Amino acid sequence: MPPEAPFEQPGPIKYCIFGCGTNGYNIILELAKENERVVVVDRDESRVRHLRDQKYDAYQRDITSQDLLAGLPLFEIAFVMTGDGDANLAAVLTIKKRYPAVQIVARSIDPVNGQKLTAAGAEFVLYPQEVVARSAIFQIRKQHSSRISQRLFTLLAGWEGTLGIITHKNPDPDAISSAMALAEIAKHANPKTLTTRIFYEGNIGHQENRTFVNLLDIKMEHLTDDALAKCSYLALVDCSGPGANNDIPPQTKINITIDHHKEGKHLATQSTFVDIRPGVGATASIMTQYLQELDVPVDTRVATALLYGIRTDTKEFKRNVTPQDLNYAGFLLPLTDADLLDKIMSPSMSQETLDIIGKAIHERKIQSGYLFANVGYVMNRDSLPQAADLLITLEGVNTALVYGITDNAIVISARNRDIRLHIGNALSEAFGEMGDAGGHPNMAAATLPLHYFGKVENKTQLLEIVIEPVLQKFKTLVGLENEGRKNGV
Repeated sequence: MPPEAPFEQPGPIKYCIFGCGTNGYNIILELAKENERVVVVDRDESRVRHLRDQKYDAYQRDITSQDLLAGLPLFEIAFVMTGDGDANLAAVLTIKKRYPAVQIVARSIDPVNGQKLTAAGAEFVLYPQEVVARSAIFQIRKQHSSRISQRLFTLLAGWEGTLGIITHKNPDPDAISSAMALAEIAKHANPKTLTTRIFYEGNIGHQENRTFVNLLDIKMEHLTDDALAKCSYLALVDCSGPGANNDIPPQTKINITIDHHKEGKHLATQSTFVDIRPGVGATASIMTQYLQELDVPVDTRVATALLYGIRTDTKEFKRNVTPQDLNYAGFLLPLTDADLLDKIMSPSMSQETLDIIGKAIHERKIQSGYLFANVGYVMNRDSLPQAADLLITLEGVNTALVYGITDNAIVISARNRDIRLHIGNALSEAFGEMGDAGGHPNMAAATLPLHYFGKVENKTQLLEIVIEPVLQKFKTLVGLENEGRKNGV
């Protein structure tokens, strides 16, 4: 047997590895990179000798023995990593009996063994095959995202003329910041022969959005047929294709589409670029990844815009957020202007917004957890989601629909906290044939054009006449009518 103490290591030990096969040895190597002191225990004499030759503090022990811990220095965290499930279980029991406060990571051979290890006191049970699978998926996704970013950069580098970057109607910070980021990438990919213009339809009505655009001095233009014709290439950000929350004719050729909403029938070709990821919380997250992958310098203005875009679309990281969104936000945070961000997030509320919120509260009607509020004629449609955000917090309300009418459309903003309902799919199914409708499981919107009825002067009266048949489709879809009959209503 090798001598018991090959060399002295004064001070406490943080990690002790029990079992130094392939998995255990890899853990040792990773900890060594961080200059962490490690004690190693293994039953194989030649392996222990080899570890000592590498200046590791190694001990030969049978980890099923009651004397496993005799002569070992104190440690805080144990990795029990042999390929023998019963041996690992015995080691966990021995360690916990003597040192209850020690945290244990234990390797399991199957779920049954894993349950026994957890019951014995292991804080974390490790399945190496799952770790390998996750690592493989992570690496291929990382490589794939790098290739996607490079393909975008290559396309932009080879173009000449003007790239028109189009956001969805009534753009929000996610769409606006994503357009800014794409313009920044285009500038670095092709500074000599490619210029960019950012276009939008509708209005920038929400007071935070107007403050956002003004303080960051974002140059945006209203989209017109003439402007569209002057663009050599077109890109859509935060919308999945022509006609999807925009008025672009369906036959229009789009060269770049980047979105985090569900994809339509717009497939990538050699001359187009499509990146649609429904699992991501914000399009701004996708754009941040591009900037990282392409090593494009991110100035304070763009970083502030992108971070705000991620924060607003995930409702301060509480809605539809993924670990990737948090990672990208963490990357952007030190690059942003904190004072500017604070000013954007603390704008004054307009009188109309206050009036519409008040009217939504006064006009609310609740049926079986569904709230409906008619706010009548609105000039600023961005007031509706603010009212919906407030009303969904009412006790007993699971789903809130706030609706009003503009000069040319009926607009609906919906919020939902019923896990059984995907409000985006519900609005799409109920109103998709009438106009644009859809969204996420807990937030959605619909815009139903008035067409010939747009000439009617009294819009409030028009809304009262047509809204009940319109809402009837939604109520039938979610089962409110059947519930009413059950209750004798």
